[in-house]
Amino acid sequence: MQIIKRVGIAMAWIVGLAFVFAGVNHNDPYLVPLRGTGNLLLVVASVAVVLVLVCRGARRAWAGRLLVILWCLPPLAMLAAHGVFEVRMHRIMQTEPLLARSLGQHFIVGYRSFDEVAPLAESGLIAGIYVTGRNVAGRAVDALKAEIAALQAKRRAAGLPPLLVATDQEGGIVSHLAPPLTRLPALASLAELAPEERTAKAEEFGRIHGRELASLGVNLNLAPVLDLRPEATRNRFDFNTLTNQRAISDDPAKVSAIAGAYIHGLESAGVNATVKHFPGLGRVRADTHHFNADLDTPVGELEATDWRPFRDVLSTTGARLMVGHVAVSALDPARPASHSKAVIDGLIRKSWNYQGLVMTDDLVMGAIYQHDVCTAVVEALNAGVDLLLVAYDGAQFYRLFACASDAAGRDALDAAMLHDSQTRLKRSLAID
Repeated sequence: MQIIKRVGIAMAWIVGLAFVFAGVNHNDPYLVPLRGTGNLLLVVASVAVVLVLVCRGARRAWAGRLLVILWCLPPLAMLAAHGVFEVRMHRIMQTEPLLARSLGQHFIVGYRSFDEVAPLAESGLIAGIYVTGRNVAGRAVDALKAEIAALQAKRRAAGLPPLLVATDQEGGIVSHLAPPLTRLPALASLAELAPEERTAKAEEFGRIHGRELASLGVNLNLAPVLDLRPEATRNRFDFNTLTNQRAISDDPAKVSAIAGAYIHGLESAGVNATVKHFPGLGRVRADTHHFNADLDTPVGELEATDWRPFRDVLSTTGARLMVGHVAVSALDPARPASHSKAVIDGLIRKSWNYQGLVMTDDLVMGAIYQHDVCTAVVEALNAGVDLLLVAYDGAQFYRLFACASDAAGRDALDAAMLHDSQTRLKRSLAID
């Protein structure tokens, strides 16, 4: 009986510390599932444990009193974390309009409710929104269509450019709006068809996606994937990237042909494509959603293989380019490509002469967010990135915008780079 009691006390300390950690890190992206109902359960559980401890006389001994105090801390920690978030949000919403629109044109954010994103849209603090499964779950497709239209109406009323409305509708396992939209097979399913047939089918897939997305008001599809299919079997620690299931082929020529045809179909319906995830994830074993990743292959070999589809497609279509959080060791081993000036300005802009839009992969991914995310935001803008994606947890937008705003306040942003980016963004909107 004594052993059971000691185990119970030990568990109370361990779980109590875990609850305090959850409260302190209330706003962390990894704890998104605990928000809402999870927060309520945390508070209720903490209060219940305190009551049980008090009723059992825990206050009589100093160890018991400390345990009671520990279990009082989770709700207080969560309240403090929420307070910090509210103060930051209020500060960002009060940003001077000219600065808000100047920096806001670089952000695309995910969201969970209309009321959450509408103030950002009509104040110019964002350039676009990212819609995914959570935005259609349990809703009629017309509800999302009406929501997007209402946000665009707010933009027009405020005299702002139309919102970029982005999603991930690749086909296969990444079909975030299917259902209600049509669930098409992955483009990889076309790789072994005869050349003319695969080109025709890929363009058909693009037209289907394009028509359905355009009917909703979505104008930017974060597809297709141009990573080469890896030779190795799946990494057991790859929980989200799953390149082996999403990549079209291990043959660069096939990837170029299928992706190019798909993009032409998508563009025929008025929806823009975004090719990803440069510099390529086919050789990368780590999952950048959670871990750092390095690409150690020589540039010459990458140009002949992994980068060939990117160069082919970017030169023959109007596609945008998404840059991932993989460090290219031969160009800039110190930072991921998504905020490397050597990669973005040196390679993509100058060597390749690509003057279209460049966007980051989601900045809420572990390879960025677990490090100095403020440095990543500032370096990305100074490197010539046009759009910063904050998809999985849109609430992180306030922290990332504060990083950019603070950098602007101390003149740490490159005015020439921002001017060039603004020119590209205006040209893109005019073409669209």
